[in-house]
Amino acid sequence: MPPPGQTQLPDWDGLKLRVRTLIASHRVMIFSKSYCPYCNKVKELFRSMHVEYYALELDVTPDGPSIQQVLAELTNQRTVPNVFVNGTHVGGCDSTYQAYQDGSLQKLLGDNKDAEPYDYDLIIIGGGSGGLACSKEAAALGKKVMVLDYVVPTPLGTSWGLGGTCVNVGCIPKKLMHQAALLGQALQDSRKYGWQYEEQVKHNWGVMVEAVQNYIGSLNWGYRVSLREKSVTYLNSYGEFIEPHKIKATNRKGQVTYHTAETFVLATGERPRYLGIPGDKEYCITSDDLFSLPYCPGKTLVVGASYVALECAGFLAGLGLDVTVMVRSILLRGFDQEMAEKVGAHMETHGIKFIRKFVPVQVEQLEEGMPGRLKVIAKSTEGQEIFEEEYNTVLIAVGRDACTRNIGLETIGVKINEKNGKVPVNDEEQTNVPYVYAIGDILDGKLELTPVAIQAGKLLARRLYGGSSTKCDYINVPTTVFTPLEYGSCGLAEERAIEEYGKQNLEVYHSLFWPLEWTVPGRDNNTCYAKIICNKHDNNRVIGFHVLGPNAGEITQGFAAAIKCGLTKELLDETIGIHPTCGEVFTTMDITKSSGQDISQRGC
Repeated sequence: MPPPGQTQLPDWDGLKLRVRTLIASHRVMIFSKSYCPYCNKVKELFRSMHVEYYALELDVTPDGPSIQQVLAELTNQRTVPNVFVNGTHVGGCDSTYQAYQDGSLQKLLGDNKDAEPYDYDLIIIGGGSGGLACSKEAAALGKKVMVLDYVVPTPLGTSWGLGGTCVNVGCIPKKLMHQAALLGQALQDSRKYGWQYEEQVKHNWGVMVEAVQNYIGSLNWGYRVSLREKSVTYLNSYGEFIEPHKIKATNRKGQVTYHTAETFVLATGERPRYLGIPGDKEYCITSDDLFSLPYCPGKTLVVGASYVALECAGFLAGLGLDVTVMVRSILLRGFDQEMAEKVGAHMETHGIKFIRKFVPVQVEQLEEGMPGRLKVIAKSTEGQEIFEEEYNTVLIAVGRDACTRNIGLETIGVKINEKNGKVPVNDEEQTNVPYVYAIGDILDGKLELTPVAIQAGKLLARRLYGGSSTKCDYINVPTTVFTPLEYGSCGLAEERAIEEYGKQNLEVYHSLFWPLEWTVPGRDNNTCYAKIICNKHDNNRVIGFHVLGPNAGEITQGFAAAIKCGLTKELLDETIGIHPTCGEVFTTMDITKSSGQDISQRGC
């Protein structure tokens, strides 16, 4: 019988001869359909390998249905794409990609016979937390690995050593300076506990910075030693793709070397975004400069409402500086907004000024110095009102940009999100170019957190070289904002939970609490706050966990494991608390938001 739509019986012998001729006369023969996404994916694979192919589009070929029937008889495969390499049937999309992953496709192509072997099994571009974790894991699995790491200096000339943002200009120095500020508060509290001291207490910025930088330096050295012990090659050079499987590495002196690898991992991270206004790069600093600043910043304007902005504003104020935060719209975008506003309210109560719905339009230098004097001109986002004020330092913290636009990704066809520079990947961190993977802050739509990058890097190496199939779980990842009053969270913000489940399907339990340590100094009663968001239709499972109080990170880390295990309100109620602690508040919650009852506390 002729295929549907054909009235004349085809010349089957002629068609079989034609199909066999096509297969025999092309190194790569793809029987395809022009609209098929799987066909396009296979073509993209061969393009990324710089392998020529011939594709016959069966949907636009007059005898396409008959050819597909011949292929079904020949290969027992009725779908497209139907791929042949050097006369051998490979199969469809999944089979072709599997052959690429296990190397059999390259063997069929004859690549291993003619091509020179790669210099490395794996090259990682970026020596931050994720890149280092991936490199060491791959090396431990017996692979030859290279890591390239290069810090482009800030406009003020600041640079740093191996280890990435977290170690050098992020989590580590931030937490240490947060601790310096907390010690100042502890000194004030200590008088109420009977400590007596006569001398005036003041903070020495230079001593703190030197101590923090000394510790960071020890970490930088430790990372280099660790790479050497694991036989990972480290280059302090800027990596850039120049052709498939090949990069150019340029060091600080401009010296260039070239390196090839079978597989690449992008772990380039992000850098602070500037405002794009007159004077921003000339006179302002970012978090990249702050932690090694050789002088006390003095009266400071922090521009932005990100967690970086609020954390920096918090510890600067805690060290006794005059600090103002200029906010364009909302605080802590992406976080629970009730918690964000409570963070801001506590900061305002403790002397940090907020200028809301204004954006800087110009920064002028009035006087050079360490620090100097700057004039900031800002404009309202809701009208024509102008704000002008003098500061010693302006710290910009309005977000970060992915470091992906100048490393030659377009040369090898790796796609990025043009709006934000981030890299779309599948659930195995693989880009659209099969031999290139990406991890960490540059992933599109994923969390920008150091432990996430470390986990993703380790698991990626194990999948590539250790036979593992475990993927990084980006759900219910805990995090903490180290503002003066710390904010820890895991799971969904209340707004997101309502959007996803509907308000009528949720129960929110909440409570204020007063840390015992704060009672004697008489500090901040009914300021610390805890809440959990439960899905009523899933056994009151906890889908959002939020705590505002001292040591919030330590509290949240423990409960995060329980949430991973499917924590419910009933299990929390059955848990006996440790008394007296802040964390025990989660074992005694009995007031819901919907009840409208008072949650004020009068004691521990």
